[in-house]
Amino acid sequence: MANTSTRTLRLLSLLQTHRYWPGAELAERLGVSARTLRRDVDRLRELGYPVQAQRGVDGGYQLAAGAALPPLVIDDEEAVALAVGMQAAAQDPVEGIAESSIRVLAKVVQVMPVRLRRRIDALRAMTVSAGWAGQARAGLDPGVLTTIALTCRDNERLRFSYTAADGRHTERHTEPHRLVSLGRRWYLVAYDLERHDWRSFRVDRLSAAQGTGARFRPRTLPTADAAEFVRARLDGLPRSHQVEVLVHAPAAAVRERIGRWCTVEEIDARQCRVRMVVDSLEWPIMALGVLDADFHVLEPPELLDQIRSWGARFTRAGTAGDGIGGR
Repeated sequence: MANTSTRTLRLLSLLQTHRYWPGAELAERLGVSARTLRRDVDRLRELGYPVQAQRGVDGGYQLAAGAALPPLVIDDEEAVALAVGMQAAAQDPVEGIAESSIRVLAKVVQVMPVRLRRRIDALRAMTVSAGWAGQARAGLDPGVLTTIALTCRDNERLRFSYTAADGRHTERHTEPHRLVSLGRRWYLVAYDLERHDWRSFRVDRLSAAQGTGARFRPRTLPTADAAEFVRARLDGLPRSHQVEVLVHAPAAAVRERIGRWCTVEEIDARQCRVRMVVDSLEWPIMALGVLDADFHVLEPPELLDQIRSWGARFTRAGTAGDGIGGR
C-alpha cells in the first residue's frame, strides 16, 4: 500500500479529474478500505479542500468549489500546458491579463522539476511572438510544442507528419529554426530537407514530432526573423474579408488599443479609418468592441449582418438575465 502522503495526493488527483466518485469505486482505485478512505478525505478537508460526501448505499465523494484556492495537483503534461497558456496570455490584449500571467508563469516555472523546466525554458527561448491576428483557437499538444522547441534550441533535425489544408498527409524531415506564436496559432519555421527550401508549418496540423539526434549547422533565414517569414507566407494566402470601418475616435487612441492588428488612418482630430484583412469576422467585432467608441462599417456588408446577429443575441441575454434575477 502506498504511504499516506502519496495516497492522499492520488486521492486529490482523482477528485480533481472526476465530477463524482462512488465511495466503493474510489476506495478500490486507491486500494484501501472505506474507513481509510474516510480518513484520507478528512485529511484533505483539514488542508482546505472542500470535499463533499453523500451518505448511503450509493454514497460517494466530489470536490466542490471553495472560498479559497488550495494547492493543486497537476501532472507533467498539465504543467507544460499551464506554462504554455500563461505565456500566450502574457501577450493578451485584455488589460491586466498580461502582468498577472507573467507572475503566474514565473511561479509555475520556479517550482517545476528540472526535467520540466528544461522544456519550458526551451519553449520560451525558441518562440517568437508576432502579435494577435485573430485566428480561431487551435488545439495543441503541449508535448509537441516542447519537443519542437528543444530541437530548435539544440539544432537537432526533426521528423514529423503533416496534414496540409487540403487534407493531404506528408512526412517531413526538417532543420527546425523557431516557433512563432501568431495570434492564437503556433507555427514552426524550418528548412525542409526534401524540398530544399524554407517552410512554415502550423503546429496544430503536425503530429508524431520526434528529434532524430542528428545535429546541423543553422542556415540563414531569408527574412529578418521568423515572425516576418510567417507573416509573409500568410499574406500570400487568399483571405476571406477586407474590412474597412470609420471609427469616431482619435487615431492615436485607436492605435493604442488595436493598432498592432490593423491599419489606422487619421481622417481628422476625432475620426479615423481602420482597415484589416481577416479570415473570420468574429475578430473585427471583438476588436471594435474594445474601442468603446462609435463606428460605421464601410465594408463588407457581411460584417454588419454579423454585428446585428451578435447585438440581438446580447440583447436576449440581457433580457433573460432580468427575468431570472429581477424582482
